Amino acid sequence: MNKLEELRKLKAKIALGGGQKRIDAQHASGKLTARERMDILFDEGSFVELDVFVSHRSTNFDMADKKAPGDGVVTGYGTVDGRLVFAFAQDFTVLGGSLGEYHAEKIVKVQNMALKMGAPIVGLNDSGGARIQEGVNALSGFGKIFYNNTIASGVIPQISVIMGPCAGGAVYSPAITDFVFMVDKTSQMFITGPQVIKTVTGEDVSAEALGGAMTHNSVSGVAHFIGKDDQDTLMQVRDLLSYMPSNNLETAPIYPTNDDPNRQIPEFNEIIPENPNKAYDMYQVIRGLADDGVIFDVMPHYAKNMITCYIRLDGQTVGVIANQPKFGAGCLDINASDKAARFIRRCDAFNTPLLTIEDVPGFLPGTDQELGGIIRHGAKMLYAYCEATVPKITLILRKAYGGAYIGMCNKELGADLVLAWPSAQIAVMGAAGAANIVFKNDIAKADDPVAKREEKIAEYEEKFNNPYRAAEMGYVEDIIEPSTSRQRIISGFDMLSSKRESLPAKKHGNIPL
Repeated sequence: MNKLEELRKLKAKIALGGGQKRIDAQHASGKLTARERMDILFDEGSFVELDVFVSHRSTNFDMADKKAPGDGVVTGYGTVDGRLVFAFAQDFTVLGGSLGEYHAEKIVKVQNMALKMGAPIVGLNDSGGARIQEGVNALSGFGKIFYNNTIASGVIPQISVIMGPCAGGAVYSPAITDFVFMVDKTSQMFITGPQVIKTVTGEDVSAEALGGAMTHNSVSGVAHFIGKDDQDTLMQVRDLLSYMPSNNLETAPIYPTNDDPNRQIPEFNEIIPENPNKAYDMYQVIRGLADDGVIFDVMPHYAKNMITCYIRLDGQTVGVIANQPKFGAGCLDINASDKAARFIRRCDAFNTPLLTIEDVPGFLPGTDQELGGIIRHGAKMLYAYCEATVPKITLILRKAYGGAYIGMCNKELGADLVLAWPSAQIAVMGAAGAANIVFKNDIAKADDPVAKREEKIAEYEEKFNNPYRAAEMGYVEDIIEPSTSRQRIISGFDMLSSKRESLPAKKHGNIPL
């Protein structure tokens, strides 16, 4: 056999990972292999594998006799829509994808390369966790990965895709990264599994209920997206990358569109209900503004009273934070504040302009919220807005009351441009509540307190529950016809494109975590 044939045979054997039997088992469980996943993630024929021949050096517990092609992880680089991206994919067919010393070194190497080259990195996680036979060496590997995740945070986009089990210390690398995708029914994340929980606490819980994709997408907020299978999830990853720059020194690519930046949206003139307590769907507003009505929703199943999503306006990526009146009247609460704060900081880190669309009656009242630390959690959102130096436009549609008005990026929190619809109500609180306080004595002394109260509510509404008072004071730049919103917002971001703002020199701020 000549050298060339030997090389080809070796590579073909390594490409089979743990062998055909294990590949068949992977397919039978509804999962693709590591290399099949890479083929979907990257542009056709662009993936280049690195460290193909690396294997473990462990001799404990009969490991010397166990072959581990690639040491259970496939690493390399390629292009996604023609842009450089690095990736690693744990191979469950090789020692259950467990992380050993050299498995970790391969991941660390592509992390370092991605950071040097200023390119996104995608991690496809499908692993039984730390390789017990390698003990502390495996734990050291996790530590190196976490460190690199942290150093790269805010410099290059980091995306984690959970495509199988992810347990114990392994969950912390995805948690540090910018985005977490999970695959429905075939992926789980937890610190301690169902068996350990049953032994320690006596609780009986299934792996899916404890750490399944929908659990983390809707209840815990650990994950941001859910895909129906491997293919669907990886196509979502490709889509997300199109909204992101390659690194913090660039902006997201601009995509040509036939959607006229001056397009009028006449239905906006009728979208706000006459009854101020009646809900409407904020997604209709966002889709109306977006190029071709396309949005990329981030955490759509978590804290539904707050919408965070990416859209394009005249081809440019914009991050949208919006109250959703359909859920909890669009109130701010603990989970909504966390969701928004993380999204704002992510947009700011990667030079993505922020559009805030506001219809908020206040912070959610209740002992659960107060004892759960709504003050601390709400402060995260305020902090994130104040710290963000990207262009910031706020559009007030209806309610903008009290501290929540401030929290949704008012002028003082750094909004560069505040626009309002004629239906906007900018005040310390709603007219009914304000009248009860301001005109308490007048109402009490009246012959007909009910009629007097209605009279005073109308008086307060006329004076304060409209956008004109705020506009007179310069807190709102303009009150616009709703139908012109897209044109005015695009014009505003065009004007702000040369914005330059820097914060005082410091090691870092102290966000109220």
